[in-house]
Amino acid sequence: MQRENEKTTETAVMTAMAQFLSDIWFEDEIRDQPEHLCEIFEAILVTEVGDYKDLRIKMINCIKTVSKLVEALEPFSDIEIKNAYEKMLVA
Repeated sequence: MQRENEKTTETAVMTAMAQFLSDIWFEDEIRDQPEHLCEIFEAILVTEVGDYKDLRIKMINCIKTVSKLVEALEPFSDIEIKNAYEKMLVA
């Protein structure tokens, strides 16, 4: 990441985001991640480590973030998403 106030183009940022989303959407099964995170975190919460309030907050935030990504892309097919990524990457 660059420091604040350094010049960059919006296109470069959007291209980087498109590449990032493309990488995570198609390499991992991101749609299942919220459920997987919940499963992992539920297992951790029954341990002594899971008693740590800051860790619980971080876990909840992780689930929310991944859930928002899945929700944002859910209305679209994989082909529509792939085409949008490719279009942005060549823009």
